Amino acid sequence: MMLNEMEWETMDNIRRLHHAVDRGVDEVSQSYNDRLQCRSGCHGCCLDGITVFQIEADLIREQASTDLRGASPSPAGCAFLSSDGRCRIYHARPYVCRTQGLPLRWHTDLDEELRDICALNDEVDIMALSPDDCWTLGPIEYQLQRIQRAKYQALQRIGLRELFMEISSDEP
Repeated sequence: MMLNEMEWETMDNIRRLHHAVDRGVDEVSQSYNDRLQCRSGCHGCCLDGITVFQIEADLIREQASTDLRGASPSPAGCAFLSSDGRCRIYHARPYVCRTQGLPLRWHTDLDEELRDICALNDEVDIMALSPDDCWTLGPIEYQLQRIQRAKYQALQRIGLRELFMEISSDEP
């Protein structure tokens, strides 16, 4: 796939954003990492029906297309799961997958704070955590929207299963 200069800039922005998310995730998970059940091979949060912005789909296409050509999707959960439950695009996984399992917090339109955590991590008392010990939803999503609009103008999304089918059947 040949990328023009604007597309390279967009891909670099997404890579930088993912790198910043990874650093932030590491910081958030430090205080209770030993209590998290999320490990390599855990795929309780890897559900079918997850969608991503086109720009993140572009990055997955760029980094994983050759590895997945002719591959079969996982029959259950995310299509990108291998037969042993591991993510086949881990290095290029989208933002939503980078924060799975963490204690999440966000604010409603009425400025009410809500929190959630993967059911496998119920040993963590999410309500007792300080805000800094939770991943705050909102700021990164807005940055993704800004990058998406710069390239595509619209906030179009693609399902991960649909993306897998496209990539795996793509001609070399």
